[in-house]
Amino acid sequence: MDTPPPAPAKPVRINRWLPYWAVFQADVHQTLRSWVYRTWVLMSLLAAVGYLLYRVGVYREAGIMQPASVLISDLLRWTVVGSVTLIIVLTVGSIASERGTMADSVLSRGISRYQYFLGKWHARLATLLGTFFVMGAFWLAASHFLLHEDVRLHGAAMALVTVAALLGAVISFGVSVSALTNSTVLGIAVLWMVLYGASFLLSMLPETVPSPDRALHGLPYVLRGHYDAGALGELIAWSFVTSVVFALFAMGYFARRDV
Repeated sequence: MDTPPPAPAKPVRINRWLPYWAVFQADVHQTLRSWVYRTWVLMSLLAAVGYLLYRVGVYREAGIMQPASVLISDLLRWTVVGSVTLIIVLTVGSIASERGTMADSVLSRGISRYQYFLGKWHARLATLLGTFFVMGAFWLAASHFLLHEDVRLHGAAMALVTVAALLGAVISFGVSVSALTNSTVLGIAVLWMVLYGASFLLSMLPETVPSPDRALHGLPYVLRGHYDAGALGELIAWSFVTSVVFALFAMGYFARRDV
């Protein structure tokens, strides 16, 4: 009796983006366990709670009404100005700190350098910007119940998106510098000087030119719903374009250099 022919083997489906996803997940867990990340979150929360309680106390004792737009704008501005150094440390160390093990983790396995860079870049963006939006929602909710509410919903959304665009540019520059340099300390120093120098030069230009400094100082008006959507949209677009272009350049250079 003839045996039936064996069933044809099912084709194996290969997910070419699985290495990218593995790098993304590993970097998210690594960032969440980092003491720098936890210090940034703890400092931001303590500063926000302390400042909020102080303003509530001033209102209860002296009767001085503190608009929520002023408080939230101060907190958002401190997030960019006060904690930018910790964000730089978190991002510049993403690739540069792994130089010793990169040959084993990238070159000896089925992970391309493009996927490695994209996984690191997107993981830092998702983790840090996600944390920022959670903290921003917390500040908005607290101010709604404790202070004089003068914040409009569309103004709050625009303010959060504007600050997130600036933070996204800093994060992208940090990961890019990490791919370009061999030393974490050198990358931190270079990026810190470039960011503050560029911010100072942009603040000296005419008011028609989008500037991070002017956008941060105008956040109270944005939160109240009084803003120029075209100017803020131009600033957000420039932040997105410059960060993407610089990241693509760094990824191309990283793919061709020795690790």
